[in-house]
Amino acid sequence: MPLLSRLVAAGLAVSALLSPAPVQAAAHSSSSAARSAVTGETEARRVGRVATPKLHWYACYGWAQCATAKVPLDYDHPYGAQTTIALLRVRATDQKHRIGSLFVNPGGPGASATNLALAAPSVFSQSILERFDIVGMDPRGIGSSDPVNCFPDTGTQTKALKGMNVAFPVGAAETKAYLTSVRTLAHGCSTTGRPLAGSMSTAEVARDMEVMRRAVGDSKLNYFGFSYGTALGQYYANMFPDRFRVIAVDGVINPRNWVGTARTQNTVQDVRLGSAVGAEKALHRILTLCDQAGTAKCEFAAGNPVARFATITAALKAKPLTIQGEKLTYAAFIGAVLSSLYGQDAPVQVTGLAADVWTLMHGGAASTGLRRAFAYDNSLDAYASVMCTDGRHPAHLANWPAKVAKASARARYFGAAWAWASAPCARDAWTVRDEDAYTGPFTRTTKNTVLVVGSYWDPATNYYEAVGSANQLGNARLLSSNNFGHTAYTSSPCVTKGIDNYLLHKTLPAKGTVCTATQPFTTTLDTGTDSAATPKLNLLTATKADIVAAGLPAPDAPKQGLY
Repeated sequence: MPLLSRLVAAGLAVSALLSPAPVQAAAHSSSSAARSAVTGETEARRVGRVATPKLHWYACYGWAQCATAKVPLDYDHPYGAQTTIALLRVRATDQKHRIGSLFVNPGGPGASATNLALAAPSVFSQSILERFDIVGMDPRGIGSSDPVNCFPDTGTQTKALKGMNVAFPVGAAETKAYLTSVRTLAHGCSTTGRPLAGSMSTAEVARDMEVMRRAVGDSKLNYFGFSYGTALGQYYANMFPDRFRVIAVDGVINPRNWVGTARTQNTVQDVRLGSAVGAEKALHRILTLCDQAGTAKCEFAAGNPVARFATITAALKAKPLTIQGEKLTYAAFIGAVLSSLYGQDAPVQVTGLAADVWTLMHGGAASTGLRRAFAYDNSLDAYASVMCTDGRHPAHLANWPAKVAKASARARYFGAAWAWASAPCARDAWTVRDEDAYTGPFTRTTKNTVLVVGSYWDPATNYYEAVGSANQLGNARLLSSNNFGHTAYTSSPCVTKGIDNYLLHKTLPAKGTVCTATQPFTTTLDTGTDSAATPKLNLLTATKADIVAAGLPAPDAPKQGLY
């Protein structure tokens, strides 16, 4: 996923570079279901007044079915303006023993849930594919649903956002251009993008999903969300605490930190979420393991990898590196490193990228080429429309550079990238509001248990966000993992089976479970095991045409992570 779409998840600030010890979520009484909350009168009335849509499914994309449905733009006016929601499902292969529909969301905000559903055979275990119809519902304004457009045409958008065509601004000139484009984006979404941009809060998507649950004929919701999709799952659990069977969230945002409070509203969102700190921690761990493995197993191990990485960044800050006529700037390099941290093969990707740049800086030729390209992200309208309507953000855009400087002091390499991500949400720039956005509480005791999955070295959703979410929910179980990359599903049999058993049977992993994934730099480079991983389709940037072209995987093919 392009960088600005990836700067969407979260994490809680912790001691930056220490290896985390297992943290157990607060124990909840086994009798919590007896004291569980019920859906409140206001939310029940909002969704209850909407007639259940009749979905006219039709065959699409070879192995899927597609449908659309109309939902109210404003649930307080159920017979007023509407917006169209797109759905795609892959039917359970064992319809006789089908449990129901499993709604999935890959995050963003801005990533397509219908794309994830189409790619379900490559991602989810065979047991899940057998027993569930995998359903992707593109959130309002996103993907194949009615799109939010903050500018009248592509030409206007391209010109307006020119200053944001960097990972993050460095220096006075770039900062001035970036601030101008940020303000233009916020103004466009607050004017041209209305009314949809002001109706895209996560609460509205949770209401849409509750209506679609009825539309697919399920008595209770089954849901599996990744990254920002974990916020959607927790919103639903708190708004409709008695209306789901299972909710699994992997790569977790603590929604209280996502939204902010009266006390924290004047802090940049990532100060609450700590994603930059999580990314910094993951990078340091990778470089340390590379050093310990040595040059036979890690191509960036010669000398001190931590110091050599610092040398690279200092050199790029002083002068960009020219590669085949193109300039590699400091911001582009950091953006590429952050992008590389997302995959479960992050250790190999990050050290390989650093090794290539080091070699090029010293007059050599990179052996494998730069592994990641940095590209302008074209989903800013959708991303900002969700984040800015969901939460509380600082008042003045003009103060953002000073706040970024503080963020960079907290996280040397990634603080700026994450801090700039929420700049469009400054209250004097972003003026469209959703009066029905949900701001809490996020502590409801749900009838059924929510499974919360956190990874120690997640560069986007810090492990301690998962701990915080599990602790604040009234009925939750934490499953921990030591894998690298963003999200944990498919990273180890332990994680995958733990999630699958919960989804299929409502069986929870034992309290305090910590899953162990394969660790990096365990084989010599000349075996090709670490350095020549089989290329996989990037499910978060691939189009539906790309997914179809890749075809269905062989029955015994290994599953792949989203990133």
